[in-house]
Amino acid sequence: MAHIPRSAYVFPMNPVNYLIYVGLAVVFAILCFGIYTLFRGGDFGRSWSNKAMRARVVAQFIVILILVAAMWWTKSHHG
Repeated sequence: MAHIPRSAYVFPMNPVNYLIYVGLAVVFAILCFGIYTLFRGGDFGRSWSNKAMRARVVAQFIVILILVAAMWWTKSHHG
């Protein structure tokens, strides 16, 4: 049985991977803010809940683009 070095299993952290974590944190923060506005209600809720959920959708779309870029980067550079 051939010995495979441990370094073959460990890939260096791609800078795009950090963007994924940051993007997920941003989406989570916007989601929490949107839920808060829904429960608070009143003028504040009417003013901000729809804006927050629209921002969440845009942030999720950006994170999906970053994920696709990370998969493309990994496939093209570790092929």
